[in-house]
Amino acid sequence: MKEYDKLSIRLVQILSKFNNGESLSAQELAQEFNVDTRTIQRDLNERLTFMPIKKENGRYVLESFALGKLSFKDIQNFATLSGIAKLYPKLDQGFIVDLLSHRVNKVLMVKNEGFQKVDYELFKDLSVAILKHNVLIFFYKEKERQIKPYKLVNYKGIWYLLGDENDKLKHFNLDKISKFRTKNENFIPNEKLEEQIQNDPNIWLGESKEVILKLDKNAKEYFFRKEILSNYQIIDEDETSYTLSTQVSYEDEILHLVKQWIPYIKILAPIELKTRLENILKSYLNNLSK
Repeated sequence: MKEYDKLSIRLVQILSKFNNGESLSAQELAQEFNVDTRTIQRDLNERLTFMPIKKENGRYVLESFALGKLSFKDIQNFATLSGIAKLYPKLDQGFIVDLLSHRVNKVLMVKNEGFQKVDYELFKDLSVAILKHNVLIFFYKEKERQIKPYKLVNYKGIWYLLGDENDKLKHFNLDKISKFRTKNENFIPNEKLEEQIQNDPNIWLGESKEVILKLDKNAKEYFFRKEILSNYQIIDEDETSYTLSTQVSYEDEILHLVKQWIPYIKILAPIELKTRLENILKSYLNNLSK
């Protein structure tokens, strides 16, 4: 029997065991298939990476959702990953049962500001590249980039790729990525960068600039309750307003927010951003009079 035939048979049999809900160890599989444990490790960590296999106490199992058996823990994990865990007052087993009950959930309605529609193939390819630590090449803002990908991040409904370009963390809007391809090259993830990404909620912002805003107190209750700005500090206060400092990566992000909150928010600094907003508003008003 040829080597690739043996490999195919071994992988199919391993998959069959996982699909039956078995808990497997590398040592047991190596003994059964008469190969060394390094070969089995390669099967599990490289050849079968498309499968949601997890390791528990030295043994490998298929995630329950892949078996068509979603547990309450799976639902809680999905809610946390999707950023909606805090949407509900609690998310324990009893509440989830009520939430999934047609009789109860018909009293609920959730409205949001919408989400970016993302190309599934690109999303999948980026996810695989992150898992396999593949170096990526693509065009972004009319410039070819070579990126070591670390994470896909959804920020305010927009999906970004967070990656290392020339030893610097940067983020890229998935909608603006073109001519994407995977380079035949792998990288070893930087543990310090991974720790920063995991622990610092704003690390993915990369290069950012400070913007100073003035918020009318008439809007304070709704503004602060909804956490309109994910990162800000109140640096001054008087009888009628708050002065806020925030960090932004894209000017368009803060311009969009301020336009939504006119006349309750003003840009104080930087001056060039304030002037840009004034020009946008003047152009809008001029068009109205035509």
